[in-house]
Amino acid sequence: MTAPLTLVPARTALVLVDLMDRIVALPLEPRKGTEVLSVAEELAHAFRAAGAPVVLVRVERPGVADQPPGSGLVHGLLAEGDVEIVKRTIGAFQGTGLDEALRARGVTTVVLGGIATNLGVESTARAAGDLGYDLVFVEDAMAALTEAEHEASVKLDFPRLGTVVRAARLRLAAD
Repeated sequence: MTAPLTLVPARTALVLVDLMDRIVALPLEPRKGTEVLSVAEELAHAFRAAGAPVVLVRVERPGVADQPPGSGLVHGLLAEGDVEIVKRTIGAFQGTGLDEALRARGVTTVVLGGIATNLGVESTARAAGDLGYDLVFVEDAMAALTEAEHEASVKLDFPRLGTVVRAARLRLAAD
């Protein structure tokens, strides 16, 4: 069995990308969006309980008057004290204030999950890495439109950018 990965809550944030009804409902691989959501909700609960920031990112299409139905975060996901980021690009950093929000909270490590693995999550991760954050990828808190896209990110790209784990392996240190 692989040893737990223990993170310091005061320096770690959970960033969940595009957990919106219309995206969670897509045909996804290697797991359904509802499975990703379940793991993400458990992670968010654990981070909140440890006093670590939870950031929920959602996308809005630029230049349109009304967003498509299901464009809000999944009902009940956002809790008091969470940070909600609205992005208009694939990644969550460009023009959103995410970097400033993380730095204001003393965050040096970003734990990532969401949909789609190879798009919103990977784009966010690359920008976070460029900004100097340490990265942790929760493989079972992600999915993509195809298994091949998910696996390419998880097996080829993410190990070069940070640490890939399953949710059961993550631990938040006690103060």
